[in-house]
Amino acid sequence: MSESRPPFPPFTAETSAQKARMAEDAWNSRDPARVALAYTTDSRWRNRAEFLQGRDAIQAFLNRKWSRELDYRLIKEVWAFHGNRIAVRFAYEWHDNSDSWFRSYGNENWEFDEYGLMRLRIASINDLPIAETDRKYHWPLGRRPDDHPTLSELGL
Repeated sequence: MSESRPPFPPFTAETSAQKARMAEDAWNSRDPARVALAYTTDSRWRNRAEFLQGRDAIQAFLNRKWSRELDYRLIKEVWAFHGNRIAVRFAYEWHDNSDSWFRSYGNENWEFDEYGLMRLRIASINDLPIAETDRKYHWPLGRRPDDHPTLSELGL
C-alpha cells in the first residue's frame, strides 16, 4: 500500500501522543484536503449526530465546518490507548459570523488500520458560549506553539 501515516499500531504512550499532536496540527491547518488524507478511503465517522463515510464526505464536512467555525484553534490530549485504538479529549475555540465566541469540548475514539490511517472516528462534542475575554487560545492561526499550555495545564 502506498498510503501510510506513521506511527503505526500498536501504540505506546509516546506514539499515541505523537499521533494526537499530528492530528491536532493537521486540524489547526484548517485544510480539509490535508486532514482527509489521514483517514482510510472508506473511513467511517460519527461527528455529533452526523454520520459520514469516506474521504470525500470527510473533506466536504470539514469545508462546511470551517466555513462556519471561524478562527478555529484546537488542542487535543490523549486520554487512553490500546493496540490500534486511541481515545483523546479536546477543546477548540472559534467564533461564528456574528462574532459570538464558543469553546467546544469533546472526546474522540479513534481506530487505525495497520498503515496508521484512521478507519473509525467517533466524536461527541458540546459547545459552550464564551465571552471573547474568556478565550484561552491566542496563538496565531495554524499550529499550536510547543510552549503553549496543554488542556490539563489550562484546567480544561
